[in-house]
Amino acid sequence: MDTTLTTQARHWLQDDPHEPTRRQLEDLIAAVESGDSQAAEELADAFRGRLEFGTAGLRGKVGPGPNRMNLVVVARAAAGLATYLNTHGGGTVVIGHDARHGSELFADASARILTGAGLDVVMLPAHLPTPLLAFSIRHLGCAAGIMVTASHNPAPDNGYKVYLGDGMQIVPPADADISAFIDQVTLSGPVASLPHGDSWTTLGDDVVEAYVSQTITLIEAGNPLLVRTAYTPLHGVGGQTFLRTMAAAGLPAPAVVTSQFEPDPDFGGMPFPNPEESGVMDAVLSLAAQEDCDLAIAHDPDADRCAFGVPAPGGWRMLTGDEVGWLLGWWIAAGNRRFTGRNVFAQSIVSGTMLEAIAEDAGLVYARTLTGFKWIARVPDLAYGYEEALGYCVHPTVVSDKDGISAALMMAELVGRLAERGTSVLEILDELAERHGVYATSQVSVRHADPARIGSLMTRLREQPPASFGGLTVIGLDDLEHPADGLPPTDGLRFILADGGRVIVRPSGTEAKVKSYLQVRVPVEDGDLRAARSEAERRLGELSIAIGGLLT
Repeated sequence: MDTTLTTQARHWLQDDPHEPTRRQLEDLIAAVESGDSQAAEELADAFRGRLEFGTAGLRGKVGPGPNRMNLVVVARAAAGLATYLNTHGGGTVVIGHDARHGSELFADASARILTGAGLDVVMLPAHLPTPLLAFSIRHLGCAAGIMVTASHNPAPDNGYKVYLGDGMQIVPPADADISAFIDQVTLSGPVASLPHGDSWTTLGDDVVEAYVSQTITLIEAGNPLLVRTAYTPLHGVGGQTFLRTMAAAGLPAPAVVTSQFEPDPDFGGMPFPNPEESGVMDAVLSLAAQEDCDLAIAHDPDADRCAFGVPAPGGWRMLTGDEVGWLLGWWIAAGNRRFTGRNVFAQSIVSGTMLEAIAEDAGLVYARTLTGFKWIARVPDLAYGYEEALGYCVHPTVVSDKDGISAALMMAELVGRLAERGTSVLEILDELAERHGVYATSQVSVRHADPARIGSLMTRLREQPPASFGGLTVIGLDDLEHPADGLPPTDGLRFILADGGRVIVRPSGTEAKVKSYLQVRVPVEDGDLRAARSEAERRLGELSIAIGGLLT
């Protein structure tokens, strides 16, 4: 038994003001002292360093210890943020939270710490989607915003996302500066000694109404649209806001997966409440087929991302994140949304690059950024941005972040208007492929129980890069830690393949896994789209097999 570890844990007990996590830690210590090896592993992981505060804020498993989400960690993060804000002029902070385990508790604790530090705090009413928090920052003229959410992570997790007054997620150097202030708080003494206040204001429904009113300006007013949709919020917090937005826009109410509509911190037992995961969309696709719908829609638990299914020959199928990104870009570029002086389309480096051709076709500017909307939203004159992981920013003047509600509204409009013209999104995708070539994309991700394994894998790929993947020759390698195209440095590798292929490998910023993003491009020759698609899928399949073996 590691007595140093149990001593650390007992010291933590003295600082933890939350009785449930105190009892959890006491039980864990007792189990370790009785010789329980599984408990020893859990305790070691809980005290292995601390959750790092970075551009994703904090995210991790809820429980006791510095490497978990709990009141001690959250109070220190709030105090560090308060110090940062007070050194930059103070102001008001708006706080929101989802319906996960601990979310309301962590939001309340943050409000107490921030008001104790002399800052003004306003709290969103009840649990609401992340895009509404991002909207509220600029709408209310706040200096910062906090969203307590772990988005689509597994049910045991929670997180702490921080935005500054521009309504965008933090980026360097703000993240490092806040982290340094958190370190100072950690060294200064117990969290009980931090000043606590209770003078914050809970907002009314008017902030939700303002978000809905501005969001529905995305689509054409006064022209009835009879699109039939099926919808699920996947046990998250997007349901009520999305239905309200659809109604305000004059669109028919969706058929709803009632068993998944109410917020549930356990997500109905789903291991990963993420629309990208196999099987997660089954219920809404089944409902869509049963109700003869035109579109199936799913939000992730905090509704900043969305996924779509459409009817296809032989049954319903999911659209990929890239396909949706291209469709929304095509729709906007074709004049189906006012640009208000903005003319830039942007996407993350890991997304399929057909958007570049779509932007060029429309005479628009194209930009590529690092992964995450903390970068996409910062592109000057942004008209539209997306990333393949189901994130879309279709209304950047209202929400400077990915927003699954506004994206779903626009997608419903797109599908409905195409139906009026006697066509479909699949036919538009065919037209785009015939014009720009077949871009086939996919992602291969491998989870690792030991996070150190991911670092070793990245080192090996840098030191011994493969000469080919799946029969496609590597003709170039960009180490994204030393980027040559003006992007900020990040841990990742971009392999340029022959015949227009590309592989990007990077560690996940929120989970213990390494991700790879694959693309092949095949031109359509002599109008034979079927042959081009078949060749693209063959290349992509071989590429996926090769990458999967490499990352294990």
